Amino acid sequence: MGDIRQSLLPRDVMSAAKELLYHLDIYICNLVQSGRQPPQVDSKTLDLVEEFILHAPKDRNTPARRMSALQELQLLEIMCSCFQEQSRDTVRQLMFSALFSLQGNQADESRMALLGKLVSMAVAVGRVPILECAATWLQRTHRVYCVRLAQVLVDDYCSMVPGSVPTLQNIHSASPRFCCQFITAVTTLYDLTSDELTPPLELLQMIVSWLQDDPRLVLITFLNSPLSGSQPISSLDVAPLGGLVRWCVKAPLAYRKDKKPALTNGSAENEPETGPLFSALHLSVLQVFMLLPNILNEKGLFGRLALLQMESLAALTSDLSRLLDQADKHTHTSSTGMHTLSQLTLDRLAQALQVAMANGALLCSREDLRAICSRLPHNNLLQLVLSGPVMYYNNIHTPPLAFSPHASHSPITTHPTHPTHTPHTPLGSHPPSHPQYPAQPFLSGMPFPYRPSH
Repeated sequence: MGDIRQSLLPRDVMSAAKELLYHLDIYICNLVQSGRQPPQVDSKTLDLVEEFILHAPKDRNTPARRMSALQELQLLEIMCSCFQEQSRDTVRQLMFSALFSLQGNQADESRMALLGKLVSMAVAVGRVPILECAATWLQRTHRVYCVRLAQVLVDDYCSMVPGSVPTLQNIHSASPRFCCQFITAVTTLYDLTSDELTPPLELLQMIVSWLQDDPRLVLITFLNSPLSGSQPISSLDVAPLGGLVRWCVKAPLAYRKDKKPALTNGSAENEPETGPLFSALHLSVLQVFMLLPNILNEKGLFGRLALLQMESLAALTSDLSRLLDQADKHTHTSSTGMHTLSQLTLDRLAQALQVAMANGALLCSREDLRAICSRLPHNNLLQLVLSGPVMYYNNIHTPPLAFSPHASHSPITTHPTHPTHTPHTPLGSHPPSHPQYPAQPFLSGMPFPYRPSH
């Protein structure tokens, strides 16, 4: 397509962009029909896209072309029509890639700006082919850029235009693939580390309603991914389970009422209560975990693939330790109120860990869990989870995750003899990690003598 550049130069910006899109569609159709595997758009065509659609100057001496706001809107409408009218998905995906795959150059900022506007328009007018292409883009692109696209949609539909949330909510039925990737992106973006990175109430309500309607929604990307396919480095997770667990566990601390002083006009008291929403979300996440055994067994991946990564859990427990320590030092609530919030946080963590391990989403040993939870305050439920046995999976291709499956059938001769029982030392003699709570009574690297009862 490099030979059409001279014919595009005399045209105005709108006419040149429209003409290039027309030729790009023909070029990619011919490329697909040629049977070349894999079909790949050449670099000269990408250069034309950057020059006449993204308006990145070919050299420093060439002045950059600029579109007016009206011309840009017209271009977006033309692009929507182009993707809508193209019936072959392969052609659409290649065209979307030619327009928006990041190339690591200065034109990438223009790509991201145009992409955000195009996807936002596609959500508004229900252009499913563009949403499907955007879902693939989110699956293959570095997460830094994925969260930027998600931020555009959240700003457009949850902040800037009042009453537009139902429009964004429709992506659940219009394109479940895009909806799944959107959830993964926003749970990566909003990690609850600050007020700015706390999800807006409208977004939270939307995601809770999606999962209550269809818990399998968050598994769509995983279900549609080929078994042999590997995720690109630094891409989004194949499922948003880690991000959703982080939301549920950290919510009691991130949304606690004492974080902001009450306003004199009482507006702080009028803020909607988020507690029930996160409780509903937590239940939905546990239900998703319980769906996994059948799904993983069908794919032959039970005991072999972890959808909840140990690294994300280690980061979560580290954040919790820091948050609890800060809350102890700076809280304005009563010690009883803070204790209740911390116990709710740790209860949710324990429930998520146990259900994830029991259903094959988390593959690790109890010793691994005790190591990452060693600095957390004491919690009865978490202590039970950290000390309990692990179900043994017959089809696992790695060393056993924890105790031997034969432990309940025959004595373990190598188990060391327990010393004579001595009275317990009072708990207060141990220095706690937090002033108000005793620490978890586990030390990483030490043997743990628990065995299930016969």
